[in-house]
Amino acid sequence: MSDWITALEGRRKSEDRVDFDTPAPARQAMDATVVTPLVHLGVLDVIGSGAGKFLQGQTSAQVDLANGDFAPLTCFCTAKGRMLANAQLLQIAPDHYRLILHRGLIETLRNHLKKFAPFYKSELRVRDDLALIGLIGKEANALAEVRFDLVPPTVWRQAGDENVQLLTHPGPQPRLLACLSVDAALEIVPRLTPQAPLVGNAVWCLHDIQAGLAWLTPHHEDALLPQMINWEALGGISFKKGCYTGQEVVARAHFRGQVKKRLARAQLEGAGVPELGTPLLDANGKSQGEVLAAEMDAYGQPEILAVTSTREEIGPLSVDGQPVKLLKLPYPIERLDPETLA
Repeated sequence: MSDWITALEGRRKSEDRVDFDTPAPARQAMDATVVTPLVHLGVLDVIGSGAGKFLQGQTSAQVDLANGDFAPLTCFCTAKGRMLANAQLLQIAPDHYRLILHRGLIETLRNHLKKFAPFYKSELRVRDDLALIGLIGKEANALAEVRFDLVPPTVWRQAGDENVQLLTHPGPQPRLLACLSVDAALEIVPRLTPQAPLVGNAVWCLHDIQAGLAWLTPHHEDALLPQMINWEALGGISFKKGCYTGQEVVARAHFRGQVKKRLARAQLEGAGVPELGTPLLDANGKSQGEVLAAEMDAYGQPEILAVTSTREEIGPLSVDGQPVKLLKLPYPIERLDPETLA
């Protein structure tokens, strides 16, 4: 893959992190509008005459709801109900579906799915020729409408055509994700930057945290039930569809109330951003969960998403010696059927 980030005068800090020489990027996203390359995300296409039926048997989404307008959240599980990846599902054409997920899980998911794809006359394509761009801030919608010539859709819906897709994600500020070719991105980003400076993708990841939206990474592959990241509260699980891999375990956990860990949002009273997987310790030094995502906010304090115990009596927690201050999630922890959203 050509490193289109270099052409934008950015620098890769790692395979899934990019940075730019922009001061106070998180603050700029609060006060104005910014644009960022979403290099931590990638694209996997599922194409073929049986692609819809194929995905219906593998994913938690009701696939026929992905109709070119509604673009539901979904996940892929093992037979034991543990997630291999979570994603957003788009329909690009009648026999063409697109999954947007963490870049580090694309090969894992492709290898899992390719065992079944030939039976449905479908193929899996890793789309390294596509770029994902995020717009965050007060003028994001107006700027996108001018530069992409598209009316931004509502949350978890898509606009566009086979060449460009525009998606709206939740967050404390308006957020848009554009999927387009690398060549088109190199052309359009310089037209965005006079109104929206380039910032690193840590700002987008911070807004995911503030939205209570956890994207699985390789660190937690095959470790968590979907409900442990509140996926059913975000409309990411259909309990009305037929069987899919892991469905029995996922449904049992829901209907029997057996989810003992949940996604929580918190701020740390310190200045150290913890590594993924860092434990949340109680007063006795016992682990009560672990960090799924962590970023520095606009005020210089770490914010995290963590999977932690649902027990109310666990008392104060800390991460790397920093006290944990639990924050309210921006949605209720209750089942939200994607059929209702659609």
